[in-house]
Amino acid sequence: MTTTLTSAVKPRAEDSFAITFAPLSLEEIYAKSDDPANGAVVVMSGMVRNQTDGKPVIALEYQAYEPMALRIFYQIAADIRLSMSDVNRVAIYHRVGRLRVGEISVLVAVGSPHRSEAFEACQYAIDTLKHQAPIWKKEHRQDGSSTWVSIGACETSGENC
Repeated sequence: MTTTLTSAVKPRAEDSFAITFAPLSLEEIYAKSDDPANGAVVVMSGMVRNQTDGKPVIALEYQAYEPMALRIFYQIAADIRLSMSDVNRVAIYHRVGRLRVGEISVLVAVGSPHRSEAFEACQYAIDTLKHQAPIWKKEHRQDGSSTWVSIGACETSGENC
């Protein structure tokens, strides 16, 4: 699968996408991905962890260029459907703002009749989001230092994001 933004993709009514300051709810995202035709719903939850490369982290601050990030989310769902036509629902939600250790920063959920498609689609969605969505995070460390990190850079630079 490849994500291209050659033309504006409109989201399907059954899918759900958001960039939000509000805390994310596993139950809400699961419900948005559920469908009577599903045999599986796979949910990936990304959380703020307490360290990066052995350095204590106390918080992450996320910023996003929302219009483009949402276009990427829509394109991810469209690409999933091109290769896995049975997928019923896709939900991609990402937080912005300052998050403490343990808070959920991103939720991706995919509902499908078969578990293998749901797993594959969910992994494709989070991997593509991290590579292509204009979302950045600032790590706030226990020692008072901080550093901005592009999420896409996590995959290409070998950093432990």
